[in-house]
Amino acid sequence: MEYELRAEYAGQAPPESSEARVALWHMTGVGETLTLCRRRLDPAAWTQPSSAWGTDAADPFCPDCGVKYLRMNVG
Repeated sequence: MEYELRAEYAGQAPPESSEARVALWHMTGVGETLTLCRRRLDPAAWTQPSSAWGTDAADPFCPDCGVKYLRMNVG
């Protein structure tokens, strides 16, 4: 399975809003909205390739997704 990072937003601003601010980055399957930590995210949320995991671009990252991703031995 291939993975990507998907944004969870702070407040109520939708992803297309100029006021959208990322609260946490989560790990999902490519094109999926259910995160490894079992949250359902907006299908229009910003995404990044899984290679961004562990870099400043993915900060802050969901600790629960990080643990599960490491346990899957793909990170």
